[in-house]
Amino acid sequence: MNKVMETMLSHRSVRKYTDEPVSNEMLESIVACGQAAATSSFIQAYSVVHVTDTDHRAQIAKAAGGQVWVNNAPVFLVLCADMLRINQCCVGQEMGELEGYAEHFMAATVDVGLAAQNMMLAAESLGLGCVFIGGIRNDPAVVRDLLELPKHVYPAFGLCLGWPDQDTEVKPRMPVDVVIHQGKYRADTVAEDVAGYDQVMSEYYGSRSGNQRVSNWSEQTAAAIQKKKREHMLAFLQEQGFLLR
Repeated sequence: MNKVMETMLSHRSVRKYTDEPVSNEMLESIVACGQAAATSSFIQAYSVVHVTDTDHRAQIAKAAGGQVWVNNAPVFLVLCADMLRINQCCVGQEMGELEGYAEHFMAATVDVGLAAQNMMLAAESLGLGCVFIGGIRNDPAVVRDLLELPKHVYPAFGLCLGWPDQDTEVKPRMPVDVVIHQGKYRADTVAEDVAGYDQVMSEYYGSRSGNQRVSNWSEQTAAAIQKKKREHMLAFLQEQGFLLR
């Protein structure tokens, strides 16, 4: 175990922040750490929009389901999967415009996810608190229009950054031996694994210092997935030039 690993294992979502600002130099360093992440074929298919307009933030917070920390965080970023520069390369090399292949969507989506996780780790190593905002996909057209995102770019999720004004517990993750499959996928133990983890999470939710609840992982997960289908996303992504083939 080292300090990097300790920082990773101490991750928790932070939604309340002090009024202390995050300097531009610190923000640029955090984004540079994001750029240091692995990237598919070195295409670097991501962009970061620093949302500074308070009205834009308010509209995005509303679209994201009323997440007030989007308004209140010292820094709010929208992380985008971005194939526009790649499209420029293809046109410039006379290899034709991008045609919306699923592989290109996956490459850009993985790229932005890797960069974002690097950014969060860098921010947390400096003492900042963070939370990702997947809720911007509730109405991605609002985000697109406010931020003037062109074709070949889509807003994947947001990121709030600031100095923490709360001390939340670390949620217990699944046991490592549940996640690691040796040699082949171990489907026959899934029901047992989920039941065991449900017990762990039920005890966690009931005993934590704040926001106690009677729940477990299955209940939370099923609701999160089945109530957030966001059926508009395919048409939106196709409007942006993704998932056409």
